[in-house]
Amino acid sequence: MKTFKHAIATAVSVAALLGSLGLAPMSASAAEGASSVDKGKEVAFDRRLGNCLGCHAIAGGDLPGNIGPPLIAMKARYPERQALYDQIWDATKRNPHSLMPPFGRHKALTDQQISDITDFIWTL
Repeated sequence: MKTFKHAIATAVSVAALLGSLGLAPMSASAAEGASSVDKGKEVAFDRRLGNCLGCHAIAGGDLPGNIGPPLIAMKARYPERQALYDQIWDATKRNPHSLMPPFGRHKALTDQQISDITDFIWTL
């Protein structure tokens, strides 16, 4: 009886471990295989990094803010990708009174992160 209880406890522990592996964050190698759009979405929705949802409504995002405009029809608003990148890098260049943080100038995000966010937002 003791061996049977031990086997059940071991099986439950293994099942719990295997279940938790599905909830583990994406590994570095998996993240490397993601597209720049996927990486950009991840950074944009991350409350510790881009936090675009803090100010903007974005399709698929939860609890958006309303300080900034909703991020829709971005290719129509920014036909040149570089203009959108520049806006994210430092919005105060176009509007010195902008409330948008200058993510690049303040080094809050890397150039690669800003490029990935630009790729994501440009798809909206």
